Amino acid sequence: MIDRIKDYIKNNTESRVLVDELMKNHTTYGIGGPVDLFVLPSNKEDLIKVFEISKKYNQEVNVVGSGSNLLVSDNGIRGVVICIKNCLNNLDVEDNKIYAECGVMLGKLVKHSIKNNLKGLENLIGVPGTLGGALIMNAGAWGGEISNCLESVELIDPDKNKVIKLSKSEIDFSYRSSSFKNGSILLSALFHMDYSDKKIIEDSSKIAQFGRKDTQPLKYRSAGSVFKNPSKENPAGMLIDKAGLKGLTIGGAQISEKHANFFINKENAKANDMLMLIKKAKNMVKEKFDVDMNLEVKLMGFEEGEIDSL
Repeated sequence: MIDRIKDYIKNNTESRVLVDELMKNHTTYGIGGPVDLFVLPSNKEDLIKVFEISKKYNQEVNVVGSGSNLLVSDNGIRGVVICIKNCLNNLDVEDNKIYAECGVMLGKLVKHSIKNNLKGLENLIGVPGTLGGALIMNAGAWGGEISNCLESVELIDPDKNKVIKLSKSEIDFSYRSSSFKNGSILLSALFHMDYSDKKIIEDSSKIAQFGRKDTQPLKYRSAGSVFKNPSKENPAGMLIDKAGLKGLTIGGAQISEKHANFFINKENAKANDMLMLIKKAKNMVKEKFDVDMNLEVKLMGFEEGEIDSL
């Protein structure tokens, strides 16, 4: 079946198709087992075709960008993984509006907004990942969120199997979450922004940039924040630190000594090492402070039994 799907995709699109490709080659953690089919479409039209072909053959479809904010099982993923970072990368600025496809790196989008004196995204400078992932999780930093200046999103609706457009008013955004349906493939977004003084924008971006360098373990492989902050008064990193877990190591994985909500791949960590750290942190914080912490990092390829305590 997999060979048939691979041949169908290769014969009907210009996509690159890899069989049993290791996901550790495509995640910022550097962790993850093989996926049945890893597809790199050449453009938006190919991506839509790959999605249609995968659904025709009843394959589960997962979409990844740069692989940040993602922990993939050592056992890999069944079905098809579509990588959008090299096919959805068009970006255009016209007056105070920015059109960007969802494979565009968030950093590139932010830099273009700053360059054009457009205010609203500068606090996200240095946040890893693609625009698509940022929209799905409503990425934010230093008081700003990706949804703040959003006007509309174009996506493939998984139920209708067709491309639709949603205005911001049709999407519910909240802290590190959105109402996009599971299985949606985000294609592009339009931002409507306000002009501002260039120095004010650049000063804000520098504060955010230096803040990341001072507080985050940037020299190690990570997936960014592991847990959502339960509240402003009780951020996840502080709770994990107060639970005495900063620096805890399991296998090749470690809770960062610099920022306790960053779990790092210190030395050839396995997904199970990270999962054990996640469970330990969640359970200890619950036990000591009676606070439930919810994951910000996305788990992919795990069986229910492996994560049932989460």
